[in-house]
Amino acid sequence: MVLTSAFTLYSYHQVPKDPDLGADAERVRREEQKKIDEAEPLTEEEVQEKEDLLRDQGFSNWSKRDFNQFIKANEKYGRDDLESISKEVEGKTPEEVMEYSSIFWDRCSELQDIERIMAQIERGEAKIQRRISIKRALDAKMARYRAPFHQLRIQYGTNKGKNYTEEEDRFLVCMLHKLGFDRENVYDELRTAVRQAPQFRFDWFIKSRTAMELQRRCNTLITLIERENMELEEREKAEKRRKSGKGATPKTQKRKADGTDSASKNKQKRKK
Repeated sequence: MVLTSAFTLYSYHQVPKDPDLGADAERVRREEQKKIDEAEPLTEEEVQEKEDLLRDQGFSNWSKRDFNQFIKANEKYGRDDLESISKEVEGKTPEEVMEYSSIFWDRCSELQDIERIMAQIERGEAKIQRRISIKRALDAKMARYRAPFHQLRIQYGTNKGKNYTEEEDRFLVCMLHKLGFDRENVYDELRTAVRQAPQFRFDWFIKSRTAMELQRRCNTLITLIERENMELEEREKAEKRRKSGKGATPKTQKRKADGTDSASKNKQKRKK
């Protein structure tokens, strides 16, 4: 797509027929086709104006394919990661991509299907933020143990489940963190790690799980870990508020005592 205004008429274009259309829709199609067939070619002034617009305001060397690659890269990496985006647009330098991106975000509202494009990009950015959030949650959980493969505990609450054991869950969480949560095909690698783990050599339940089943179980465990982290943060904040309140109490009491003593002394002076 070229982000510019241009005057273009294609006299050879044919509006496609649709056998399912009714009589009114077919009439509209014929009228549109008539406009195209009877369109006059661009004048010399219009041709020159088109060329000027393309040269000064547009990106004539950007094709539809380049545009699609640019949009998909924004969805994949987020609109601010221009370095990664530039690697996804073939045949374009980082400087060209940066210039195009600047114009795109300034004028994207002019695009006819901008709502669809923005929804696509924002869905990708939401996934990026979700991955960042999960990684932080796993990092915080693992940091609380010196030997997480042996010590890590899951706060199940009422969501223990009946199939997976705590040892299996502990291994899934620790190995997922070790492999890298956001790596491609990480659950296939996790499945391989489960099958190779000596502690599960006779555990046919965990060894027979598919990558998709392991992913679903890990999603459940991640939700439990995020809830645990949130509860710990709330308790820490409450403790800080409590300590802060206690720290202020002696000073307040001293001020009150000083005020009482001063008032008493002043009263005695007035009596004298």
